[in-house]
Amino acid sequence: MKIAVIGAGKWGQALYHAYSQNNEVVITSRHKKDIENFVEVSEALEYEYLVMAIPAQFVREWMSENFIDKNQKILVAAKGIETSTGAFLSDVYEEFISSDRLAFISGPSFASEVQRSLPTALIISSTNEKLASLYANALPPFIKGYISDDVIGAEVAGAYKNVIAIAGGVCDGLKLGNNARAAMISRGLVEMSRFGVAFGAKEETFLSLGGAGDLFLSASSTLSRNYRVGFGLAKHKTLDEILEELGEVAEGVPTSKALHQIAQKNDLYLPIASEVYKMIYEHKDPMQSVQDLLK
Repeated sequence: MKIAVIGAGKWGQALYHAYSQNNEVVITSRHKKDIENFVEVSEALEYEYLVMAIPAQFVREWMSENFIDKNQKILVAAKGIETSTGAFLSDVYEEFISSDRLAFISGPSFASEVQRSLPTALIISSTNEKLASLYANALPPFIKGYISDDVIGAEVAGAYKNVIAIAGGVCDGLKLGNNARAAMISRGLVEMSRFGVAFGAKEETFLSLGGAGDLFLSASSTLSRNYRVGFGLAKHKTLDEILEELGEVAEGVPTSKALHQIAQKNDLYLPIASEVYKMIYEHKDPMQSVQDLLK
């Protein structure tokens, strides 16, 4: 396949590395980077297969300003919910291309480990089974690719797990122990599953690699940006301080706001996500959040 990766952050570069093993791949981003096969955006958009590694909150702006429809097929690599509208990324992309040309990649996958070609398993979700299979089969031997037709489930799990990962970091930052973190992650899985089913997702998706798999990874490791956000909050650092130290986007931060807005609008009970929102945006004391959850 001839593939162009758009977005040269760590995840974009990891997918570039992965797909480059067996395919002709170029990469581009807003700012030029010293990467082999780096091209201008205009050249990247000439490719039939695109991997979009643009952070969720910037997708609509980027597509409006840059995208020219040439019957491309898009694999969405970002995870999040648009805070300004509460829209899932599938809704945003479908304003620019048809759903049968969209696929979504998810699963437990730290970029640094993919870059090192360590064994990984991922799910490609699409309403177009042939397209999902194309992107899955183009993955290198060190990545096992599965396919699914549950796009909403993949999106909800991929976005929600980042918020639960922040809570995981809070647990460890407060030194609450392994019992507390395990309880929080398992209840987080129930919570995000309940949220997803409310929007038409399949319950079994949340027990898959893209659900439980990605959640367990992100909510229990310092390699996770969102986990490190929670750890910093537990140490009473400001959000600005935490994000400056990260130097990267932590999707769980805006996603917690989006979930809070959706929950209020639809009268949904999301206790863990709600407490994460309050810690970030209302500066609630993390230990008070823990005590309120235990009640």
